[in-house]
Amino acid sequence: MIKHRRASKVIRVGGVEIGGAGPIVVQSMTKTDTRDIKATVRQIRQLEECGCEIVRVAVPDMDAARAIVDIKKQVSIPIIADIHFDYRLALEALKSGTDGLRLNPGNISDAAQIAAVVRAAKEREVPIRVGVNAGSLPKSSKKKAPVVQRMVDAALDEVQLLESLDFDLIKVSLKAFDVPTTIESYEAIAKKITYPLHLGITEAGLPWSGAIRSAVGLGVLLYEGIGDTIRVSLTTANACQEVEAAYEILKALKLREHGPTLVSCPSCGRSESDIVGLAEMLEKRLKGVEKPIKVAVMGCVVNGPGEAKDADVGIACGKGRGVIFRKGEKVRIVEEDDLLEALMREVEKV
Repeated sequence: MIKHRRASKVIRVGGVEIGGAGPIVVQSMTKTDTRDIKATVRQIRQLEECGCEIVRVAVPDMDAARAIVDIKKQVSIPIIADIHFDYRLALEALKSGTDGLRLNPGNISDAAQIAAVVRAAKEREVPIRVGVNAGSLPKSSKKKAPVVQRMVDAALDEVQLLESLDFDLIKVSLKAFDVPTTIESYEAIAKKITYPLHLGITEAGLPWSGAIRSAVGLGVLLYEGIGDTIRVSLTTANACQEVEAAYEILKALKLREHGPTLVSCPSCGRSESDIVGLAEMLEKRLKGVEKPIKVAVMGCVVNGPGEAKDADVGIACGKGRGVIFRKGEKVRIVEEDDLLEALMREVEKV
C-alpha cells in the first residue's frame, strides 16, 4: 500500500492542476530545436497522443522564446519554458504566453534579475519551477558539504527569495544522475516545504538502463508519498518513450491508470508455446488501445490459469493451444496459430 501522500500546495500550469490530492502529472520535454516551429509542434502533438500532460521546451535564445507564441496556437497541452543563464529569455517567454517557467538557481542567481522575472510571472499568474541539478549547483560557501545538503540549500535559498517577493506559485525539483542522492534530496526537501515537487532522475541514460534507473529512484519516492509530477529523462529521439515509461512506473504503484497493462510470464522449460513471441506481438497490438485493461499471457499450468483468470483478458497456453479467460471466466480453447487474434477479439469485447 502506498504511504500517505505528502500534502502540497495546489498550483496550475495552464489548465493542469498540480499538487494536493490530484493525480501525479506526467511531463516530457521536446527534443527539437524550438525555433523550428513546425517540428516542435509535430513532436508536441505526438506527445499529446501518447498521454503527455505538460511539455517543456528549451529556450536557448530570443528566437526560441518568441517561437512559443506560435507553438501554443497549435497545441493543447501547457508549455513550460526551460530557462538558463539569461533572465531576459524568461521575460520574453512570458510575453509569448508560456504556461510555466523552469529556472536553474545554478546559472541565474542575480536577485534583481530574478525579481524582474517574478514580477512578470506574478502579473500573468505563471508558476516557476525551482529546478536544481546536481551538475550545475550555485557557488556555495559550503563547498565541502555533501551534495544532498548543497542541493537542498540551493532550493531553499531560491524559494525564500521568491517568497520574499510575495510569490508562491512555486514547484521544486532536485535532480541528480545518482539515484540515492536524488532520493535523499527529495526526502529532505519534502520535510521543509509544502510546494509541489517535480520528480526526475536527470540524464538517466538510454531507454533500457534509463527507464530502470528512473523506475528505481522515482518508484521509491512515489511509494513514500513524495512527488506531484514526474519526467523520465531518456536519451532517445522518441519522446513518447519517456511518457510510456512514466506511466508504467505510475501503473506499477497503482497511482494512475493509462492504457493496457500486460502481464506475461518470463517463459521457462515448462512452456510448450512461443510465449515470448506472442507477448511481443500482443504488446505492439495493444498500443492502439487507450482504455486501462489488464491482459495476461501465461505459458504453463503453474501460475497460468490463476493469472489469466485475474486479468480482464488472459490466456493460459499449453502444447499447441491455449485457454482464453475473460473477466475470470473460461471463454474457449483456441489453437496456437489463432492465439493472437483470439486474444485481440476478447480485448475488443472488454
